[in-house]
This record gives sequence, C-alpha cells and structure tokens, in this order.
Amino acid sequence: MTDTFQNPTIAPTRFHYRMRVRWAEVDMQKIVFNAHYLMYLDTAMAEYWRALALPYEETLAQCGGDLYVKKATVEYFASAHWDDALDIGLQCQRVGESSVVFFGSIFCDGKLLATGELIYVFADPATQLPKPVPMSLRNALLGYEAGEPFLTLAVGDWQTLGDAARAIRLEVFVQEQQIPLALEQDAQDVDALHVVARNRLGAPVATGRLLVAAPGVSKIGRVAVKRSLRGTGVGQMALQALVDAAIARGDQKVMLHAQASATRFYLTQGFLKTGEPFKEAGIEHIAMVKQLQ
Repeated sequence: MTDTFQNPTIAPTRFHYRMRVRWAEVDMQKIVFNAHYLMYLDTAMAEYWRALALPYEETLAQCGGDLYVKKATVEYFASAHWDDALDIGLQCQRVGESSVVFFGSIFCDGKLLATGELIYVFADPATQLPKPVPMSLRNALLGYEAGEPFLTLAVGDWQTLGDAARAIRLEVFVQEQQIPLALEQDAQDVDALHVVARNRLGAPVATGRLLVAAPGVSKIGRVAVKRSLRGTGVGQMALQALVDAAIARGDQKVMLHAQASATRFYLTQGFLKTGEPFKEAGIEHIAMVKQLQ
C-alpha cells in the first residue's frame, strides 16, 4: 500500500502494509515471539519493492548486484497478540555509497509496538564484495520517498512502443498462460493505440492496446501486467490511460473481452458484463462494456 501512515510518535511514511498475526507466531506466553517482528519487517520489505513497481529479483539483476543484510535491530515497546491487525510503516532513510538504510515501525490500533532498522549492503552476488548502489536504483528509492511518481505511462503507436509491449505480452500470455505465439500476435497491433507502463528503472511492467471496433466504439485488448505486480494498481493505471484515450477521441463506449480470472478487476473499473462466457485461445472470457458518454 502507498497511503501515508501516521502516528504521533513516528514520522509519516509513504508506504505502509497491513498484516494479521497468525497462531503459529504466538509463543507460550500467548504473545508474538520476538523474532517474528523481524519477519514482519522483512515481509513489509517485499511489499515495499512491489509498491515501487520494482520486481525484486529482476530489478537487482538489472542493477548488476544484490542486497545483503548487514545489520538488523529491533526495539520493543509493547506486545502483539494472536489475530491482531498490524500496520507496518517502512521508509528508506538513506542511500550511501554501497549501503541502503530502512526504518520500520509496527503498530496495532495506533499503538507503537516495535521499531526496526535494517541496513543492507549492495554487493556483487559472485564475490559478495560491496559495490556502489547504481544511480538508477538510488533515484528510484529516494524519488519514491520524496513523493515522486513510481511509474511513467506512454501512449503511442506500435512502432514506438512495440518492443516494450511485446516483451510484457510474451511473458504473460505466451510463457505464463501458454497461449500460442501465433494467436497472441496479429496484424491489428499496427493500427492500435498502445500503452506501456514503465518503472523508475525504465523497465516495462504493464501494457494494453486500444482498437476501433465500430464508429464511436473502442475495444481494449492485450492488457497484461507482470505477475508480481498484479493487485498494486499498475494495471488500473494502464487501463485508465486507454479509457482516457477513447474519451479523448470522442467514443461513446469501450468494450473488451475479459478473461474470467480478471472479471472482478474490470467490474471495479466500471465495466459491465454482456452476454455469456465463451472460450478464446482456450481460456474462458466474457464480453464487458463501459459507457463513456
């Protein structure tokens, strides 16, 4: 999550994550075992990278290194109990020459339970020797903390955006969903308007296209989001860019064929089901439409 989380005793953080205490994390005193607070912070750390639209493994490989924990400290103020809903705030406080420092705070019902400091060293995976944090990663972390956008959206033609769009579509449709390449690719790409979302490192993370279905009617298709970033709002931003493009050209409505697994997502974006489910490329779909005017 990226909503600001505030508490009177801790400075506001842009990122926060909510999780619930599980039975297995409670000790014989019926309170959370102390070591689990580090696990909570580490779980939030994984979500922090997701909130920045930075798939962790791919991002660090792109940066030519990896992050290794150098020091982790926790200060305790109160105990968490089974089934408590915990709010975890996390902030990148400093990026040094080869180090990255995070500060975390764990709350329950507004009460501060624990704080933690995590110090990472950016290093070569082969030698595990420290190396400078790449400027692109430094800017992504500090830019996010400064409130800057974590994504850029580009809308354009296939000639301009085709390479980036193709990379996401091959990963999602061909490799993940096993759709034959001959079905995924078609001649309509050349005539379509495309959107590509990129993270702060310039890597494409989502795409989609907009076609003319009939006078005043647009058709959205080939919407794809990297698997690790689904549910983060990235797909919503890409979809909205296509809807905005349809509105800008004066269309009255926009339609799409939604995969059954994505129907709920499109319903939340104002699309309504029309007709009965059908198979397309071996996957169940349903037609959906959104009125624009």
